[in-house]
Amino acid sequence: MLTHANITSNLEGLFQIFHVRDDDAILGVLPFFHSFGFTGTLWFPLISGIGAIYHGNPLDAKVVGKLVHQHKATILMATPTFLNAYTRRCEGKQFKSLRLVIVGAEKLKENAAREFKEKFGLDPMEGYGCTELSPIVAINLPDFTRQGVIQKAYKPGTIGLPLPGIAVRIVDQNTQQPLGPNEDGLLLVKGPNVMKGYLGQEEATQKVIRDGWYWTGDIAHMDEDGFLRITDRLSRFSKIAGEMVPHIKIEEGIHDILKTSEQVCVVTSLPDEKKGERLVVLYKGDLDVGGLVEELKQNGLPNLWIPDAQCFFRIEAIPLLGSGKLDLGAIKRKAMEHK
Repeated sequence: MLTHANITSNLEGLFQIFHVRDDDAILGVLPFFHSFGFTGTLWFPLISGIGAIYHGNPLDAKVVGKLVHQHKATILMATPTFLNAYTRRCEGKQFKSLRLVIVGAEKLKENAAREFKEKFGLDPMEGYGCTELSPIVAINLPDFTRQGVIQKAYKPGTIGLPLPGIAVRIVDQNTQQPLGPNEDGLLLVKGPNVMKGYLGQEEATQKVIRDGWYWTGDIAHMDEDGFLRITDRLSRFSKIAGEMVPHIKIEEGIHDILKTSEQVCVVTSLPDEKKGERLVVLYKGDLDVGGLVEELKQNGLPNLWIPDAQCFFRIEAIPLLGSGKLDLGAIKRKAMEHK
């Protein structure tokens, strides 16, 4: 349950740091049923008085490119999945008017950011949020310069700095004690953007909101400059032989070997009688599974993190939600088909 005050506080924080101009116009491609699209592309242009152009299909890259070029849009908000489509299918000149590209909803891979920059001459700015937080918590923006003073606002590989009015805390998963700079722990968020709760689910609400702090379930750390970096999701770990194994790190290792920024594989797990869980990799396209497993071993991944070659299964497409995020439920069901 998000109140008017929750959403308004998020919009106010965005307005303070965006430094909108009279000629700004947002190209809105994110669905309004998704919190990022609802707050960022529907309400933000309304409360800030800037222009907006909308297209209902975010994967319709050719039309998106034409609309940016035709209307001289200056701000684009998207997900990394959608951004990959624009890098492949849009022309460099079509995005020339853009001064700010914000991406969220999923991790922005280094390869994807680099390829976008090489084609369009613009760094995509990664942010972070979740629906329960109205949704934006932190964001990267171009460094701000005025009268010779530079305020650092962008650090590649991070999710940026928290919005004004939002407090964050990194705590140990076991002791719940605050951690120092660059120490990985659970990310907690507090502020006027924290939801009222889950409708009709008081017990579920109490599990995630404690003393006003929202427990995100994300593993993160904060550096000495206050920039946040998400390293994994607690829900995307498997407990194998008593050790927590991160799915995202394995996916990154595979994508690095394949030298691709596209999500061509996804890691999940299934129950295993001996070790508790076993890793499963679903992939699309052609893949030399045996060779890939050998390269993963050579690249220094712990043996426990390397999926067995017999647990790689080819599928037609990686399941995605309408927001562009991985559909973890559908992925798990796909894996169960190969049990």
